[in-house]
Amino acid sequence: MRRSIRILFLFCAMLLASSVAAQTPKWQDLYKVKKKDTIYGIAQKFGITIDELMQANPDMQKNDYVLKKGEQLLIPFPKQVQTAAATTAPKASATQQRAANTVNVGVMLPLHNVDGDGQRMIEYYRGVLMACDSLRSQGINTNIFAWNLHKDASVAQVLADANAKNCDLIFGPLYTKQVKPIGDFCRKNGIRLVIPFSINGGDVETNDHIFQVYQSRVLTAELSVNAFMDRFKDAHPVFVDCNDTTSDKGVFTAALRRRLEAEGIAYNITNLKSSEPMFAKAFSAKKRNVVILNTGRSPQLNSTLAKLNTLRASYPNIQIAMYGYNEWLMYKRVYQDYYYKYEAYIPTAYVYNESAPATASLERHYRQWFKSDMRLALPRFALTGYDQAQFFIRGINKYGKQFNGTPQQNTYKPLQTPLKFKRVTNGGMQNNCFVLLHYKPTRTIETITY
Repeated sequence: MRRSIRILFLFCAMLLASSVAAQTPKWQDLYKVKKKDTIYGIAQKFGITIDELMQANPDMQKNDYVLKKGEQLLIPFPKQVQTAAATTAPKASATQQRAANTVNVGVMLPLHNVDGDGQRMIEYYRGVLMACDSLRSQGINTNIFAWNLHKDASVAQVLADANAKNCDLIFGPLYTKQVKPIGDFCRKNGIRLVIPFSINGGDVETNDHIFQVYQSRVLTAELSVNAFMDRFKDAHPVFVDCNDTTSDKGVFTAALRRRLEAEGIAYNITNLKSSEPMFAKAFSAKKRNVVILNTGRSPQLNSTLAKLNTLRASYPNIQIAMYGYNEWLMYKRVYQDYYYKYEAYIPTAYVYNESAPATASLERHYRQWFKSDMRLALPRFALTGYDQAQFFIRGINKYGKQFNGTPQQNTYKPLQTPLKFKRVTNGGMQNNCFVLLHYKPTRTIETITY
């Protein structure tokens, strides 16, 4: 059964005569916290932002702060106040008001606690809400309409909701089978559809209203090959066969070998089971060696690192770098020292830096607002929702229907998930942002964005 949640971020209209403006009280209420209250819910209840609530109550800004039942909170007035003079100005049309001040946002994802899909999407949705709260403090208003579009939900019933047609932007769906009907609906009604996660369909190739964030294995391999050739044309590639029959990395390694051969760049192939002397023969003593595994799994990476340690002990001056996979970021707590030692280059579509002040602040606020930590996943789902909402809502607010997500129109610096869209033939927009994380021997990480 469809569950529709409508959350409206609206400013409290205050009609104040200029002659008494200086006498306006500082607080609009003193609120006693109830058992099931959240910081986010209290701010919404009084039409203020989270930041405004926290600034009025300094204890809420402490790292260990926890909202408690019975606590008294000062509720400030919204910072943006509508004066009496403003109410007498001519009103713009509904279309002009929405383009200039408000973006109507739809979320069509499984929003439930039944399974992992729903729990992950709830966290993503919370990130969207946090972005909207932040945008509101910057003068960008949002109306949010959310539907629990689970795997077996009726797409037709969701789209029949009158609120769906009024959206400027829709995030979703999660499941491939739901893309086409929602995509057709969005194209018919002039709505931008952002598909935030993995799907198998090719609707973006034919529907010019779709923004597809997820990159297929083929596209990821193509971008990774391009980045490799950009960085290592003068190096000596060494492919290590890791004997992993379950690996799907052949899409990349085969494409890279074809490209190397086409450009006349010699490379060697060795095997993880080779003897130490045979393994060493694959390496060059004169050029920088770049090691490429044909798997992204941790056990094979561990064995390769052991081989490289032995090789480096025998040949201290040999130059070694490694070109890895996104999965390596999940193992960084174990292998990070080796990433620095062997100058690992890790291709990725996101950059999660928990020590970055802005990221740490958002994670702290998430903990305060929702009384839980973000899931230990990479990338973080709440940060993904936050970045995507910031990117698209800002873009649509500024460019309206002309927004296409290209670098020239980007108005947002992401916390985790960079976005850079490119049109697919005559269809929609595909995210082509690609990042290399370079672990330098100086124990610094260089972020290289393509």
